[in-house]
Amino acid sequence: MSDSVALDPVDLEILRILQNDARTTYRDLASAVGVAPSTCLDRVARLRRSGVILGHALRLDPSRLGRRLEALLSVQVRPHRRELIGPFVERVRKLPESRALFHLTGPDDYLVHVAVADAADLQRLVLDEFTSVKEVARVETRLIFQQWSCGPLLPPGATHRPRPGAASA
Repeated sequence: MSDSVALDPVDLEILRILQNDARTTYRDLASAVGVAPSTCLDRVARLRRSGVILGHALRLDPSRLGRRLEALLSVQVRPHRRELIGPFVERVRKLPESRALFHLTGPDDYLVHVAVADAADLQRLVLDEFTSVKEVARVETRLIFQQWSCGPLLPPGATHRPRPGAASA
């Protein structure tokens, strides 16, 4: 959904807590935000229905799965036309090495985050899955040395307030 959803301070606190630990029980969540468990359940259901909560994801460590090298591929597609970009996007999304795909403005059309076993695997991926596609005009590769996850995403103007009894970082 593209429309903003009105959120009150309780909704924002629910979102902050769930972003930091999506496995928080409704009882613990309700206690932390100061509402009854049934009210908390209703609020979370409303946040799901309205599209604010998109789902729950399991995060995996690529290096523990034998994919120790991560890179960002800047890809230029020519010609950059709708009938070509749809199939390109679906093709890239189906690659098991793809972690994220962004459609951009500027000289590059796409940024693809990939995880591979090693440099030879990265070379194979670039040559066999990207530059072999006739509409791919250019691929630039940048290795990722280290990455960090950032804090919870809250709506503009929302302020972070610590949970009662929560330790500050």
